[in-house]
Amino acid sequence: MSHAYEAEPVGAPDTPVFWNAAVRVRTNLPPGRLKYEVLRPLEERLGRVRTADLNAPRTIDIDIALVEGLSIDDPETGLQLPDPAIPRRAHLALPLAELAPGLVPRTFGASLAELARRHRDAPGIRRLDEPDLARAARLAPLRGRP
Repeated sequence: MSHAYEAEPVGAPDTPVFWNAAVRVRTNLPPGRLKYEVLRPLEERLGRVRTADLNAPRTIDIDIALVEGLSIDDPETGLQLPDPAIPRRAHLALPLAELAPGLVPRTFGASLAELARRHRDAPGIRRLDEPDLARAARLAPLRGRP
């Protein structure tokens, strides 16, 4: 697991900051089944309520950002791998680069470490060496937690 990163929300400036991290997992499940049969139900159990507002505050958001050696662009499910936002979003590039710095997703033409270097001084994001869990608990009700 990467460090956690505190980041300003994208597209919703009046909402609380988010914490972002990356986790490397191994599974035999194809990405679509993992997302819709495992991760989405897990989000629901953890209090996630989906709305039409894609930038709405949420208790948790678990995404599949990339699968090594795999490219998917499925308009029916909306699943895109690697996530096309990785090169543009510090909150994706920085934690992913901690886990696989030398990985070069073929659609980006640059390693995760190179993508992360472009975001090292990005405003609105900071690495949390020791996340303040008390602060997170205070913010949780603001994120729509029941």
